[in-house]
Amino acid sequence: MDWLWTWGGKFFGYKDGLDLWTYTGQHVGKFYVNEVYAEDGQYLGELLYGRLITNVRKKKYRRGSFIPYKKRYFTFYNVEHVGRTLVKGYEDFPSLK
Repeated sequence: MDWLWTWGGKFFGYKDGLDLWTYTGQHVGKFYVNEVYAEDGQYLGELLYGRLITNVRKKKYRRGSFIPYKKRYFTFYNVEHVGRTLVKGYEDFPSLK
């Protein structure tokens, strides 16, 4: 399990295997290498230097849809990180709950 933050430094949740989970326990994405896609197959973003970020040029990318797993309940520590300057052609990862 890898804890994940957005490019802007917000705690998002974690990666467990190929699955992306929010800090509220929602299964919101599947990873294909470093790219992550929503349950409807829409591109959400990717991992870049260990942070979640969205490549604007890839926003129309799609993969196969999936059925999300049931909500998970767990205790977590929401620690914010210093945000990073956005890279040209990218925007911060969407806030999903």
